[in-house]
Order: sequence, then C-alpha cells, then structure tokens
Amino acid sequence: MISILRRGLLVLLAALPLMAGAAAQSPKEVIEKTTSQLLSDLKTNKEQYKANPSAFYDALNANLGPVVDADGISKSIMTVKYSRQASPAQMQRFQENFKRSLMQFYGNALLEYNNQGITVGNAKQDGDERASVDMTVKGNNGAVYPVQYTLTKLNGEWKVRNVIVNGINIGKLFRDQFADAMQRNGNNLDKTIDGWAGEVAKAKESTEQAAEKQAQ
Repeated sequence: MISILRRGLLVLLAALPLMAGAAAQSPKEVIEKTTSQLLSDLKTNKEQYKANPSAFYDALNANLGPVVDADGISKSIMTVKYSRQASPAQMQRFQENFKRSLMQFYGNALLEYNNQGITVGNAKQDGDERASVDMTVKGNNGAVYPVQYTLTKLNGEWKVRNVIVNGINIGKLFRDQFADAMQRNGNNLDKTIDGWAGEVAKAKESTEQAAEKQAQ
C-alpha cells in the first residue's frame, strides 16, 4: 500500500512538469493544466517508463528545474545558519542531490497511480507573489488525502516552494532532517550534502511509519 506521504508526493510530482511559461495563468489554472498534461502522458507511456525507470527519473528531473524554486527550497532546508556558509557550488550540488533523491524515492509511486481521482480546489492569494492551492487525492482504498501547495511568483512565473501532505509539512520535515544531519556530521556541510539521499530515505521511512499509525 502506498503511504500517505508517497501519495501526496506523487501528486506534487504530477503537478510540477510543464509549468514553465504559464505565468499568465492563475495558480489554480497552472496546477489543473499541468496535472492533466502529465497524467495524460503517463497514461500513454506508463509501460515504457516502468521498463526504463532511469529514463523516467531523468525526464522528471529535466522538467523539474524550470518550475520549482530550487534555490529558495534549498536555502529554506539549510536555513540561514547553514546556507550562508555554503558556496555557490555547494548550493548547486545540494539542489541536484535534493531533486534526484526525490525522483528516485518517489518516482515509482507516480508510476503506480491509476487515475483514482484528483480534485483541485480554489487558490488562496497572499499578496501578489504568494499563493496556495489545495488538492485532494483519492487513493486505491477510497480514502481521500489533502495536499496543499505553496507557490511563489519569481520573475513573473509561479513556482512551487513547499507542499503539505495530510498535515505533514514537507519543508519543515527536511529542515529538521538537515539540521540533525549537520549535528551528526560535526557541521561538515560537504558530508551532509553528499549524504542527502540517505537523509531523505530516513525522513521517508519515519514519516511513512507515522502515517501508517495515523491510518490505523
């Protein structure tokens, strides 16, 4: 059974690709259009992607860059305490490791999605440059899982900054995980960056266990 976290993150991935160039659209329209486009493509190419997961991960990564505020997310996870110590090369490496680890751990969850049902709610605007969009995802077991995206407007384009899945704030989860890893690694930034995939795996495992207990 796909956990609540994986269900929510697969929808995050579903909403991300093809958002580039959609600045004229409202945040809700961006989420609706891109979710529909990706799921249509997935339906057509699912068997090919299943046979070649690496190509699927590469395709997701290629689409992810233009539509996510990777710099803002990375700095948020590191917090000012650590990001101001990082060189541009370290920040770039962390962004790449962050995106790649998510693709590797959650790409298969997206391949398991069978169009059970997605509903996009209305956007809530917070000034001119921030907005949130609610979504509900219907799982295989009929349960409905709430997802909320936070988007920020950068250079006229809406980009995803954070996601909350069934009450679990993914940004905060990774911030806590990064701070803990830095402590365990003696504040060695390179060691923490290079080991980030393992930290994502730990966060994934602990959150899935919490989600399973909540579902019982």
